[in-house]
Amino acid sequence: MRSVVVGFGGALPRKCIKNDELPASLNTSDEWISQRTGIKQRYVIGEGESTSTLAAKAAKDALDFAKISPNDVELIVVGTTTGDYTFPATACVVQKKLNITNGCPAFDVSAACSGFIYALDIADSFIRTKRARSALVIGADSFSKILDWNDRSSCVLFGDGAGAVVLKAEEDTDRGIQYCKIYADGSYTDCLVTSGGVATTQGAGVVTMKGRETFKFAVEKFCDSFRELLKNNNLAIDDIDLIVPHQANVRIINKLIDVLKIDPKKVVITIDKHSNTSAATIPLALNEIKDTIGANKNIVLLSMGAGFTWGAALVKM
Repeated sequence: MRSVVVGFGGALPRKCIKNDELPASLNTSDEWISQRTGIKQRYVIGEGESTSTLAAKAAKDALDFAKISPNDVELIVVGTTTGDYTFPATACVVQKKLNITNGCPAFDVSAACSGFIYALDIADSFIRTKRARSALVIGADSFSKILDWNDRSSCVLFGDGAGAVVLKAEEDTDRGIQYCKIYADGSYTDCLVTSGGVATTQGAGVVTMKGRETFKFAVEKFCDSFRELLKNNNLAIDDIDLIVPHQANVRIINKLIDVLKIDPKKVVITIDKHSNTSAATIPLALNEIKDTIGANKNIVLLSMGAGFTWGAALVKM
């Protein structure tokens, strides 16, 4: 039994802020941001928009692509750290918005920017053990709500968005999720963290980051988890058709390319369009390329987020 990806979807807020439209008080420029991050613009939620509205839109698009009725979904997992509420889970809100009334389990996974890979691994486990025949896996975040818009080092990096995939169980197939492994090292919890939380300040706080440590860790774990993926699946780099890394900083991605000697044409980069949308970056990138992915392609997904958390997945289309 394998989990086959049969649907893709994505959603972005209405408001787009280009680098040269950021407040003058930040004392920055399009050139400064572009050279250091690869980001050209970001989308931020406005009135009537939230993490759940973006997640529901991305989910609906993915279901439409897969030609699957909402009530045929047997599991909903949302990777997010910026849900609409402390509770209920964003997945339950999405379930309501999609009018899914079949009683399927719906819950969130909190792994920051690794949330989508964590959610994908959980959903794959449900399908492999025959506890679900189909699953909606969503990565959605609204980081604009937890940014200090006076802190140039962090506020220029993030944006809001959602991406989704539909997984469907298939027997006797070589397609689908071949491998997925997730990791965490809690000794780095102070490197990328918010300044508050429900049990400490009764508020979300804002993002604070040790940029150098985060950059170094991301490169190291991207490379380590990619090498382990190849080893565990008896593959060489030439056997991989596409790599979709978490879109945090183009310099991290370029370092990955340099260290592993990867053909840059195989690496999907969307950070210039979307910025860092946390758990949404990988499914948003997949949605961008959905019409160009051919059959029998080996695609590697790589993530890294606060915690630190990270993960790698191999998907055959």
